[in-house]
Amino acid sequence: MRDLFVASVVFGSLPFILRRPFWGILLMAWLGYMNPHRLCYGFMLDMPVVQIVAITTLIGMLMSKEPKRMIWSREIVVLLLFVLWMGFTSIFALYPDAAWVKYVVVIKIQILTVMTLVMLTNKERIRAFVWMIVLSLGFYGVKGGLFTIAHGGVYHVEGPAGTFIGGNNELALALIMTVPLMRYLQLQESHKLVKLGLTGGMLLTIISAIGSQSRGALVGLLITGTIFWAKSRRKLVSAVLIVVAALVVVSLMPEAWYQRMDTIDTYNRDASAMGRINAWHMAWNLASARLTGGGFDTWTGPVFAQFAPAPEDVHDAHSIYFKVLGEHGFVGLFLFLLLLTLAWRKCRKVIRLVGKNPEQLWARDLAAMIQVSMVAYFSAGAFLGLSYFDYIYHLIALTVVLCAMVEAAPAPARVAPLGPGRAPVPGARGGTLPAGSAAGPARPGAALSRPRA
Repeated sequence: MRDLFVASVVFGSLPFILRRPFWGILLMAWLGYMNPHRLCYGFMLDMPVVQIVAITTLIGMLMSKEPKRMIWSREIVVLLLFVLWMGFTSIFALYPDAAWVKYVVVIKIQILTVMTLVMLTNKERIRAFVWMIVLSLGFYGVKGGLFTIAHGGVYHVEGPAGTFIGGNNELALALIMTVPLMRYLQLQESHKLVKLGLTGGMLLTIISAIGSQSRGALVGLLITGTIFWAKSRRKLVSAVLIVVAALVVVSLMPEAWYQRMDTIDTYNRDASAMGRINAWHMAWNLASARLTGGGFDTWTGPVFAQFAPAPEDVHDAHSIYFKVLGEHGFVGLFLFLLLLTLAWRKCRKVIRLVGKNPEQLWARDLAAMIQVSMVAYFSAGAFLGLSYFDYIYHLIALTVVLCAMVEAAPAPARVAPLGPGRAPVPGARGGTLPAGSAAGPARPGAALSRPRA
């Protein structure tokens, strides 16, 4: 039944995507984040559904007259340079064959990111795209939260196998990044039942992240929770949500969870933590020895034997920063950090431009919550190797589109104080004209009149 349902949704949507390619963007988000085909047991399990939908969407974008817009911002230029540099490092990779396979995957992710950027042309599309992310990952948040409560937090919460969020650590990072987007939708929602559902979704998603038993997720939650409260427009509601989540966790999680979290303070006696630090040293030494780093998938025994302090302790980077450093050198790390920094500053620019303009308050809320999601990625990602996770690149695309929309929007009208013999002109930005004079062309159907003597 699962296979038939997913197949009917995917293949049944293709004719409509040719006419409305934005529907393809939403469908790819559903397939990319929820991965419903990876929850199947039959012919859909390994079906290249994302590739099928992506090709159909691209054809629809070329054929349809739907609005499209490419924004060449600094962030997009740096992203392009980063992708090109990764291609350059693949040429000189220690394992070229494996590197090119991984580079093709990265290229596909970035093509889908650019397609998303081009199709996000208005507020309604942005809202629909955010909803699709929230519903897709919120599925695992709600499901995992209920699972954690039902079993008293004894078992790990994990994602679908063979995906970016397959492991407990990876899923926890994605869930923490999703909570701020849930909060954004809740702030914009007018229906009480939907707002209540989003509140419950946030609480269960936090519990699910804790139920993953990821120590990096706990660190990320503590840091993200602080920024979440600071960035929230209604701080009291955010504070209540954080306190309730903390009380639920304290009362729910078993003693084994506390013992595992206590190893954060005693990391020097934890084999897993020391293995990560050993991998970080290896990445630094490798980048110092080679301008291009080792290329993709360089975390192997022979490389550790040459560059790691403990050659026999072979680990993946388990860090977005050291993974880029080891695979693409200091140049790659610089471009990666520059991209994240520019995206953060662009969110801050949106918040500054909007100010207290009620018509664009939604944009300010979204920019603030994207920043909170980025904090989750910065903090929890320090202990996970999700450097090429499409989530962060979609958030960057959202930020670029959001800033372009705010910059293009007309400034709110301000009415100047009345003076002797002067009248305000509707729509003028702080200017006035003498009473009875015309301020440019009149609106259709409107007539100018003078007071009769």
